Amino acid sequence: MVVHQHRRRRGRPGEAVLAFGVAAAVAVMSGCGGAASGDDRPPADPAETVRAAADLLTKTGSAQVRTAMEMASGGTRVTIRGEGGVDFKNRMGQLLVMLPADAAGKDEHRPITELLVPGALYMKNRGAGVPDDKWVRVDTTTLADGNLVTGGATDPVAAAELLRGAQEVTYVGETEVGGAKVRHYRGTTDIARAARSASPQVKGALEAAAKGFGKDTVPFDVYLDEEGRMRKVRHRFTYVNNGVIDVSSTTLLYGFGTPVTVVLPASGDIYAGKIAE
Repeated sequence: MVVHQHRRRRGRPGEAVLAFGVAAAVAVMSGCGGAASGDDRPPADPAETVRAAADLLTKTGSAQVRTAMEMASGGTRVTIRGEGGVDFKNRMGQLLVMLPADAAGKDEHRPITELLVPGALYMKNRGAGVPDDKWVRVDTTTLADGNLVTGGATDPVAAAELLRGAQEVTYVGETEVGGAKVRHYRGTTDIARAARSASPQVKGALEAAAKGFGKDTVPFDVYLDEEGRMRKVRHRFTYVNNGVIDVSSTTLLYGFGTPVTVVLPASGDIYAGKIAE
């Protein structure tokens, strides 16, 4: 598959996943809650509590983040991990995404630096013919998955905004995440519904995802702390691309209030050529 920088065609979400080098990970085709106590009293409306999580993160401002995206097809799995920070107020973030070793057992690929901003994803060390000193810019509103899986990590802002479409939510119980007491909720979210309620900066990407995925319904587990802030969320996406591919995307937040600065590359540092798979 060949992708052109400003002329990316809309395809299936599976095609988007392979766009930046997750293809290398797919070739390999190779987290924090405890048991729920269930003794505490759940909120009167679990769904409303979950839907409010995105706004609470905006008020909080920023946080550090760890991500894990596991893809499974048939009997093979691959996990892509990331770490960085996100500014929920300005809807910006930066991640260092690590791909696993390839099928030949070579060392892990060089980490990919990703800058997440409203409407765009910037990637450095993307490989596939892109010079080492150049960035790749992708318009996330043109991606069939709205960058929910393309970058190898769900944008933490989008992960929170997806919860605006939460429905059929049940309260599982109380547990801990990263040493913090949290309440565990389980349910499904509707991508199109979330897009309608999303903040303007994220709306376009979620609208693209609502059109690109065959199913709008996405199961999730989310863990909220005593202030209602999202500490951990796991979304499970499914799409078809030469077979059924299941994606479990986990976002873990900690270090709330840690300053996050995102500096966008200069226009001359953005690669304008063809981007091969």
